[in-house]
Amino acid sequence: MKVVLFSAVLLASIGLANAASLEKGQLLAEKGNCVSCHGAGLNAPILPVYPKLAGQHADYVYYALRAYQVGNGNAQYGRNNAVMSSQVQAFSDSDLHDIAAYVSSLPGNLVVKK
Repeated sequence: MKVVLFSAVLLASIGLANAASLEKGQLLAEKGNCVSCHGAGLNAPILPVYPKLAGQHADYVYYALRAYQVGNGNAQYGRNNAVMSSQVQAFSDSDLHDIAAYVSSLPGNLVVKK
């Protein structure tokens, strides 16, 4: 039963990701003041502990934001960060997809160490 439910949610989220709006995502990111921590273009964090977001995969960003919404309530899925958890609570699932699409569209300089 859990596998069927998880599969249905995953397939639904894939469909929503295709309909994401970059413009709405940009407005939501500005409303959330993401640059205050993640820096200009979401690629220049103000402190090394904050990640660079620009260019990150949209599905990764979506699931990270969703995990902050869930928080500690689900130890297998939730993420615990007081700032991020409070930032994402007001956003709908569609909003998270829009933000993720916007973030992934930004030019970034993520580095993969070999």
